[in-house]
Amino acid sequence: QVQLVESGGGLVQAGGSLRLSCAGSGPTFSNYAMGWFRQAPGKEREFVAAISQSGVFTDYADSVKGRFTISRDNAKKMVYLKMISLKPEDTAVYYCAAREGTYYTYYTKNNEYDSWGQGTQVTVSS
Repeated sequence: QVQLVESGGGLVQAGGSLRLSCAGSGPTFSNYAMGWFRQAPGKEREFVAAISQSGVFTDYADSVKGRFTISRDNAKKMVYLKMISLKPEDTAVYYCAAREGTYYTYYTKNNEYDSWGQGTQVTVSS
């Protein structure tokens, strides 16, 4: 399994932007498909965005399409989530997740991932 550490969360006003980072460890980071999930108080953890190990293929939750962008830098063992036009309903703890994948595949379900970070809090004020 790969170790993951998220950073970049914080407090931002509605309409603002943030970039979350996820640092991975281990020599085989480039073999992993990656995802971002979030969990708001009292709610289930939900899918936000996913990216294949190649970085070519991505997917997004409908609620964030056009506002969030997932990307990765395999040489730096990093995954990013660029968030713009933030809304109060984006407030949540954001988690980075990893699992072995292929050039083409990404995953959108919680139970498809086997490595998780500790999470970073994003709070959007109205």
